[in-house]
Amino acid sequence: MTTMDLLPGGTPAILAAVVSVFVLAGVVKGVVGLGLPTISMALLALVMAPAQAAALLIVPSLITNLWQARPWPMLAPTLRRIGTMQVGVCVGTLAGAMWLGAPSGRWSSVCLGLALIAYAAWGLFGSPPSVPRRHERVLGALVGTITGVITAATGVFVIPAVPYLQALNLGKDGLIQAMGISFTVSTLALAAGLWVNGGYSPGAASASLLMLLPALAGMALGQWLRGKLSARTFKLFFMISLALLGAWQVAQGWTG
Repeated sequence: MTTMDLLPGGTPAILAAVVSVFVLAGVVKGVVGLGLPTISMALLALVMAPAQAAALLIVPSLITNLWQARPWPMLAPTLRRIGTMQVGVCVGTLAGAMWLGAPSGRWSSVCLGLALIAYAAWGLFGSPPSVPRRHERVLGALVGTITGVITAATGVFVIPAVPYLQALNLGKDGLIQAMGISFTVSTLALAAGLWVNGGYSPGAASASLLMLLPALAGMALGQWLRGKLSARTFKLFFMISLALLGAWQVAQGWTG
């Protein structure tokens, strides 16, 4: 797979559209800590196949998630709480890649979108979930495995990872860091799954690298905006963003 394969037509208009997608996705990720793969997969699907879109987002997703995983002094304590979840993500993603093949299928997008909408509605109108510390290892491994299978099928690693991480009551900054760690692991696992299915070549990596700068620029702007938000506003923005992302996934899957 070459760079031109990932940017169909190789025209300036296609390049501008793809760059704009990554800037937008970076802004949303900077504000709420997620959304880059979801927005990228949904919008890029207008001009390329899902497997190509997934390959294109690997480098921007990996680097922005590593950035989000800071501050480094808090990395080890956070990782201890979500370590078994990360093991499950790797197992689920690789097993799903071998079982399901490269990301594809309209119904997987529809189901993912409905799950996002349902969770956002619960977060806005229901009681906040909570996970007892004694159950975190077992539940984390289960949630990670399910997330991995969904990642292999759709290229998106939000559900059920994000609801679970929010249920750990890590606080605003702790939640952002935990999502950064989890998404970093999911991105690496997705890249491995794509490689297993022949969808991640040197050409794909080169094209993906080109999208890093617009994604980082968007994320920097989004983080600046997040610093201006209160905890209550952050939660509201977070849940509404999930609902909008879910609605977009449903629309794309339904009409795809």
